[in-house]
Amino acid sequence: MTKLKIARYRVAEGTQVKLAAWPTRVEPVYRSKADYDEQLAAHIARLRSLQSKLYASNRYAVLLVFQAMDAAGKDGAIAHVMSGVNPQGCQVHSFRHPSAEELDHDFLWRTTQRLPRRGQIGIFNRSYYEEVLIVRVHPELLRAEDVPYRARRISAIWPERYRSIVDLERHLHADGTRIVKFFLHLSKEEQRRRLLDRIETPSKRWKISAADREERRCWGAYRRAYGDCLAATSTSHAPWFVIPADDKFTARLLISQVVTDLLEGLGLDYPKADAQRLKELEAMRKQLQAAG
Repeated sequence: MTKLKIARYRVAEGTQVKLAAWPTRVEPVYRSKADYDEQLAAHIARLRSLQSKLYASNRYAVLLVFQAMDAAGKDGAIAHVMSGVNPQGCQVHSFRHPSAEELDHDFLWRTTQRLPRRGQIGIFNRSYYEEVLIVRVHPELLRAEDVPYRARRISAIWPERYRSIVDLERHLHADGTRIVKFFLHLSKEEQRRRLLDRIETPSKRWKISAADREERRCWGAYRRAYGDCLAATSTSHAPWFVIPADDKFTARLLISQVVTDLLEGLGLDYPKADAQRLKELEAMRKQLQAAG
């Protein structure tokens, strides 16, 4: 399996993030479409094997968080990279506008209900990070949350939420959940091209709405919000990876490498049978053989 270098895409803890300095396109990590297919197939096969051990050992949980601007390819990346994973041990949750019940709880509540249990891979397509991204760009959304923020400056809210997120992720890590977070970094021009493609392709028109056009007008505000968020919440135990997303094939291969590296780093193996278990299995074997 081709081993891709992914360290350059990881946000080091405590560093400032200016997204203009991070590439949206890099030299392709594949030679051809056939080479891409071969590399991805090898990554998928390795992930399938590692996930089987994760499920059987039941020691760790894995949480993969995906965030991006519209049309960056989150859905496609998740579908392709995780295509070989046993669905019994993997769940994808997409978080849209919060419900009335969710708004009546703290901002981490709705995603906490969907955290993966041990032995499982959980995938968040958008996540609790929306509360320091879209809500920061559109602070009027805070009114719907009906929390006592009006006595304070809105600018003081975001550092508090960053701390809450970091504390949550530190707690999850200590309890056995391993977290990696992906920001699919798309250029404004590539987003324009993809949105036009959605308009012009009948089978893709359902993916686009007037809200996409309005959000595109907030491009600069989102870039600042993402930069501040990545800088404040990328840690050694829950790092962010800024994945260049203008080339979907490269993005998928880099993501699959990160996930593979994470699982390989856990030292996973199938549970070993102790003497008592071996005795039980031997009794079962004899019983089954006797039954013909």
